[in-house]
Amino acid sequence: MLLTISTTRAPATDLGYLLHKHPDRLQTFDTAAGAAHVFYPEATPGRCTAALLLEVDPIALVRGKTKTSDGELAQYINDRPYAASSMLAVALKEAFRTALTGRCDARPELARGSIPLAIHVPALRCKGGPALAQAVFEPLGWTVQTTSEPLQPAEWGPSNYLDLRLTGEVRLADALNHLYVLLPVLDDAKHYWVSPEEVDKLIRAGGDWLAAHPARDLIAQRYLSHQRRLTQSALARLAEADDTEPEALDNAVTDDEDPRKPLAVQRRDAILAVLAELGPKRVGDLGCGTGVLTKALLAESRITKVVAVDVSARALQIAARNLNLDRMPDQQRARLDIFQSALTYRDDRLAGLDAAVLMEVIEHVDPERLPALERVVFGFAAPAAVLVTTPNAEYNPQFATLAEGAKRHPDHRFEWTRAQFTEWAQQAASTHGYQVRFLPVGPEHPDAGPPTQLAVFTKGEPWPS
Repeated sequence: MLLTISTTRAPATDLGYLLHKHPDRLQTFDTAAGAAHVFYPEATPGRCTAALLLEVDPIALVRGKTKTSDGELAQYINDRPYAASSMLAVALKEAFRTALTGRCDARPELARGSIPLAIHVPALRCKGGPALAQAVFEPLGWTVQTTSEPLQPAEWGPSNYLDLRLTGEVRLADALNHLYVLLPVLDDAKHYWVSPEEVDKLIRAGGDWLAAHPARDLIAQRYLSHQRRLTQSALARLAEADDTEPEALDNAVTDDEDPRKPLAVQRRDAILAVLAELGPKRVGDLGCGTGVLTKALLAESRITKVVAVDVSARALQIAARNLNLDRMPDQQRARLDIFQSALTYRDDRLAGLDAAVLMEVIEHVDPERLPALERVVFGFAAPAAVLVTTPNAEYNPQFATLAEGAKRHPDHRFEWTRAQFTEWAQQAASTHGYQVRFLPVGPEHPDAGPPTQLAVFTKGEPWPS
């Protein structure tokens, strides 16, 4: 995949300052999709071009995936790795991270102003054709030129792939953020799981241009992979931000009282609040998944050690990418132990924790295996505190998009009522010498209760009322 950015603003070589990449050097960055290279095919005072070349490793992309209905060979031989998409957007962010923020200490006045830019993406998958490319880029001040070749034979219709050229007077940071958001929007696909954190990424990258964009709803839907709840959350925040200064947009969450706050964020905040009250130094994120809670724990300076484990090797790979392990400062990296482990088998590396968190974990365990998990967590690891969250099955009818009788996730082995969760937690506490307290997470329904149940297990003195 290839993307080039050119300017004729003299001296054009100042583009190197804005991108924080020297025109005389080839620089290479590792990404989850492959290696990204930044180089300059031309660098003269009259015209300068920076190129971002992403060499996709299709083998690495499919390692760990389950067999598809198209067969094993289809995972490796397809057109996806060769067209611009979210893989190129991620590479763009990795390579030009500082430039995306608009910061340039060497040329601050240049970074604040618009300059003549020409952007070329020679292979762009666009579900919607040239009309869609124009609809999303033209309102942002770009002149859009696209070309495509018909499929052969011609009766197959037009190709989904475009040669895209953008020209305009645009601030470089804005141009990079336009590309970061809109490349996967035009592709209408992402190569990674879209979580609630993607809403924050969209708001940050959208800045002051997305809220007033005429195709705002379509952009949000496609960027968030048509996940209704995430899209509604993003649109609500964009609507609020329409008349807000851009500096006020870079907030991860809204106020606690805001019902639009994603449940996943409310759940994480509730856990962090309890941990702040307890004050543990060594905390385990057991069943860490893609590392969302792990990242939040590392941000708490009072926590000196974070132990993150998951049974899924694929989840740990994604967590490593989300946590930027390869670029994490040594001091921060020394605070983190991350490894594969099954919570139903004793693991000496889990000993010595002050607190352990099982956030939305137990419902993924077969009921007959829960006693084994209890023995490992409460009996062997035996931290001073254990925090467990799980869905409240009684609340499920309040979700408009959830079919009657359906579970919230296809991998859930069970979803308990409040009475069932209370019975299990009290039995586990009694068996292993803990006290347990229950806290609601999310908006409480007068009859159904909260969407998430939180049990806080502690040893020693009873939990204060």
